[in-house]
Amino acid sequence: MTFVVTEACIHCKYTDCVDVCPVDAFREGPNFLAIDPDDCIDCAVCVPECPVSAIFADEDVPADQQDFIPLNAELARQWPTITKTNGALPDAEDWREVTGKRAELKR
Repeated sequence: MTFVVTEACIHCKYTDCVDVCPVDAFREGPNFLAIDPDDCIDCAVCVPECPVSAIFADEDVPADQQDFIPLNAELARQWPTITKTNGALPDAEDWREVTGKRAELKR
């Protein structure tokens, strides 16, 4: 099992989850975070820290978000590790409740 960041993170990129990760499994892109499945130790401490509920155990990822499982693995190989909390994106509050944001993901 590993944890997965899903669509709700796009254009928000709250990093509360990063500070609690004991193994630095998070990777940072321009407007999204990903979890490296090879580094994640399945501790689940990141889940309650996400203010937009974007993180799920891989077996609990909603059916319409399943494509984020391989996407996290792919992006984790490309993006740098993030180890400290940064401020959310400037317009995060505007995007917080928006759904259907896949096309907005910047690689």
